[in-house]
This record gives sequence, C-alpha cells and structure tokens, in this order.
Amino acid sequence: MVDGGAPALNRSRETRAQTQSGYLMLLIWFLLAGLALWAGISNGTAEYQVAWKWAVVAGSALVGFLILCGFYLINPNEAAAIQLFGSYKGTDRETGLRWVLPWLTRKKIAVRANNVISEKIKVNDARGNPIEMAAQVVWRVTDTAQALFDVDDYKEFVLAQIEAAVRSIGSRYPYDDHDHHDITLRGNHEEVGVELRKALIERLDVAGITVDECGLTHLAYAPEIAGAMLRRQQAEAVVAARAKLVEGAVSMVEMALTQLSEKQVVELDDERRAAMVSNLMVVLCGERDTQPIVNTGSLY
Repeated sequence: MVDGGAPALNRSRETRAQTQSGYLMLLIWFLLAGLALWAGISNGTAEYQVAWKWAVVAGSALVGFLILCGFYLINPNEAAAIQLFGSYKGTDRETGLRWVLPWLTRKKIAVRANNVISEKIKVNDARGNPIEMAAQVVWRVTDTAQALFDVDDYKEFVLAQIEAAVRSIGSRYPYDDHDHHDITLRGNHEEVGVELRKALIERLDVAGITVDECGLTHLAYAPEIAGAMLRRQQAEAVVAARAKLVEGAVSMVEMALTQLSEKQVVELDDERRAAMVSNLMVVLCGERDTQPIVNTGSLY
C-alpha cells in the first residue's frame, strides 16, 4: 500500500518466453501434409477404403491447422510478448520465423531506438522570465513487460514525461547570466543535457524505457519579452565591451608613462601628466579617429 491507502503498482519484469524455432515446426508441418496426402490418395484409389487412413488425414489436418496458427515473425530489434488468457508468459527476442502454442497470444513491440522532437513549450526560468523550449530525445524500450503492462500507452507516456522534464529543467536554471556565475540554459548545453537525460531516465523507469541521448533543440525568450531582452543583451554587451576597452587603455597609458619615466624621455609634472593621461584615454577609448594637433613650440 502507498500513502493514502491506494494499492501500489504491480511492477512487471521481462522474462524469457518458452518458444520454438519456426523452421523446425515448418518441417513437421510439411511431413504431416505429406502423410495426409499419401493417406488420402492411397485410400481414394484403393478398391477397399481403410478407415484408419481417413483418421490419419483428419488428424494430420487438425494438427497441421494448429501448427499453422502458431507461426509468427520477429524482425531485427523487435520482440513479442507471449500471453495466456491475459497472463504474461515471457518475451521472445529471437529474430526470424518463430512458433508457439496456438492458444498463446503474441503482442509485438519494437525495441529499436526512437527519435522524438518535442513541441515548443513556454516555461518560466529560474529568474521568472518566460522562455520557449523544445528538446530532442532518443529513447528505446529495454523492458517489454513494463512498457506493455505497467503504463497505458508507453509512447504517449514518453511524450508527456519529456514535456514534464523540460519544464522542470527550464525552471531550475536561468536563461542567461552575463556574470558567468551560474549554470545557464544558453551557456551550458552539456550540463543541462546531462540533467535532462537523468531526469528522463528516472521518470521513464516505470515504463521500462531508457534514454540514450537528449538535448535542447530550441531555446529563446518568449515573444512578449524578446524585444526587451534583446535590448538588454545589447546594452550589457556594450557595457562589457566598454569595460574591456577602458581596462586595456589604462594598461597602455600606465605602460607609456612608465617607459617615458624610466627612459627619461621627458619630465612631466602632475598637471601635465594628468593632461597627457586625459589625451591618451580620449585617443584610445574614442569611437572615432582623433585629429592630432602638433605643437611646434616649446613644451611650456
């Protein structure tokens, strides 16, 4: 029992079914067909018919019909769940022509890899910004019994869990972080992909499904804030570029003053040193080319 008094899910587990090679049973069917043909022809052409030969014909026809009802094919990366009146009897994963008792039912299921690209969904990131997300997931069935009997429709279950996992991951991380202090959806694709795959594996374990690969295929701000966020990103990029430019300009001015002083090219007092620093900063940080003024007179 689980919390609330509801009964717990009866977890299924895949087991190997007791089946036979279809080629052996096909050979037996041909032998029975030949025996019935011999008995029918010999009895039909004889002057006196023998009852046991007609019994052989009837018995061979009945057994042959039952044998024919037990044949089925399994393609590569395919399996067949065997049931007896609703009771699970195992799974056959052997490819080719197979045979099982005719009163046992076979339900085929593909175990090959499936690729799904989810629909775009709107999510609020860790900072509350509405964003659009979509994911690509490669999944496959590993336990056929769980996929068939523990969930209603395992394919619909996969799609629903992908959407739930994408929403969970999207709300856990911010879309972007220009300070590079946090893991972000835009800047840390590998880390986010690992977290998404881990979350999906946990969610799909009840259906006997594993995830081989996953990642985000679409990530963008929602249309209602896309324009504002674009202007914000542009402003932050301009500020970051300016800060880098000023940092480089200060280093160049410092290097120029140090070399002038060490090589004793010119002696500058504090006032003219400040003027020189101001002029150099204007030249280095200006967006347009400066027009120099050449002084042909004395320094003072």
